[in-house]
Amino acid sequence: MKRALLPSTPLAAFWFLYFGGLGIFFPYYSLYLRENAGLTGTEVGVVLSVVPLVAICAQPFWGYVADRTGARTTVLIIVTACSAFAYASLALADGFFLLIATTALLAVFATAVLPVSVSVTLAALRDAGPYAFGLTRVWGTIGYLIFVVAFPWGLHMAQATWDFGTRSDALSEPGLQAMFVVVGVLALSASLVGPWLPRSGAATLRAERGDWHLLLSSKPVRQLLFFTFVAYLSLQGPMGLFPVFIRSQGGDMNTVSAMWVLMLLVEIPLIAFTGLGLQRIGERGLLAVGVLAGGLRWTICSLTTDWRILYPIQMLHGVTVTGVMVGAPLYLEAVVPERLRSTGQGLLAMIGIGCGGILSNIATGALLEHVGPSAPYLLGGLIAAALGCAVTFVLPAPPRETRQLLPGSERDFR
Repeated sequence: MKRALLPSTPLAAFWFLYFGGLGIFFPYYSLYLRENAGLTGTEVGVVLSVVPLVAICAQPFWGYVADRTGARTTVLIIVTACSAFAYASLALADGFFLLIATTALLAVFATAVLPVSVSVTLAALRDAGPYAFGLTRVWGTIGYLIFVVAFPWGLHMAQATWDFGTRSDALSEPGLQAMFVVVGVLALSASLVGPWLPRSGAATLRAERGDWHLLLSSKPVRQLLFFTFVAYLSLQGPMGLFPVFIRSQGGDMNTVSAMWVLMLLVEIPLIAFTGLGLQRIGERGLLAVGVLAGGLRWTICSLTTDWRILYPIQMLHGVTVTGVMVGAPLYLEAVVPERLRSTGQGLLAMIGIGCGGILSNIATGALLEHVGPSAPYLLGGLIAAALGCAVTFVLPAPPRETRQLLPGSERDFR
């Protein structure tokens, strides 16, 4: 067992460093756009939508390159290093249109990091047992937790030392743009782990020209894409604008940070023991539980302003991440050939985070500005709850047989 888990050590370091940066970027980027950059609610929604819009092309492109060349690890290093410089460049972006352009540049590379890293990790740990992926992937959540807590503390120390401008009710966090440099450094550090990432075995399988057509000819893949699209349509936008929602309820950056602690403390053990969930309820069960938890969370958020309820209900976030962001890639892994795992993961991210995320971010921003901060949470919560209840009608149970332990072996499509 010890020898089987050795390949996961550099992978764990990669997940820790890169997701540590995301623990700074995602919780606070929409707050930066709304307050520090001075954008309207609709403009914030448009900027956030640029990421999934670009991802529609970027994610399947990088996945295709990784599968066709078999150089999945090299592709991962390239997109991670380029995303590091793109993150840092956001600190120089000033104005709505320049923010759109810089965010688009970031999305070209950053949106491919997650699906390619998932494919590399699954390939490297294919023979390490059902718990290996969760025990490696959980280091991303640990990094996320550490930096979502540490960054506000560090920023407030900097605010006490340097003059970032006059604090006002409209600008709760002067100097918040410093986060882009920190995120860039963490992403660059993750790319430097590259020489120690796996470069042999299943991680180097090459797809043939035209193989990607097999993905769309698979009924389980098409149904998973539909399920994921609706899931992200209902959940992505409210999550992206969550700091703005908390601010509308009278909270601040410390409130957002404290809530993220609750979210991640639950997420860590759930992801670490994903293998146990797979054995008990399977990939489809993980998806159902995750979407239902997200629907319940957003519905309750929309119906109350009581912090005694808002705080603990955020713990459902961990259930949603485990169910949707981990369950969907694992379901896909169960129904696609190994040589197409990067293309498949890119396609999954394109439809979910890309297409679903675009509509969700735009709709959330518009509802925030024209109806109120609670409207997108009520609508998204109800859609997610309905999807979770219909999971057995939308998704077939994946085949339970395991892959043969031979390079290039694969299941028949159904």
